[in-house]
Amino acid sequence: MELRHLRYFVAVAEMENVSRAALKLHVSQPALSKQISDLEDQIGFSLLERTAKSVRLTEAGRAFLEEARAILKHAGDAVLKGRAVAGPEFL
Repeated sequence: MELRHLRYFVAVAEMENVSRAALKLHVSQPALSKQISDLEDQIGFSLLERTAKSVRLTEAGRAFLEEARAILKHAGDAVLKGRAVAGPEFL
């Protein structure tokens, strides 16, 4: 699993629409759908219930969303802390 998978999943979950999330992320809709499908294959359970025009989180997807957001926040915090230690030219 890569951070990109988590970013993509969070965007789809928040927008409840793969096409709009793809526009926001500047990726194609088929590529985004494939990444979410790959993530679901890796973790072994469905994150989304798909309909013709939207997606809805499964119960497992809602639990996963909370943790995905926390992981992305921690990754961002790690970058900020590293830059602070590296020196002011990296801020």
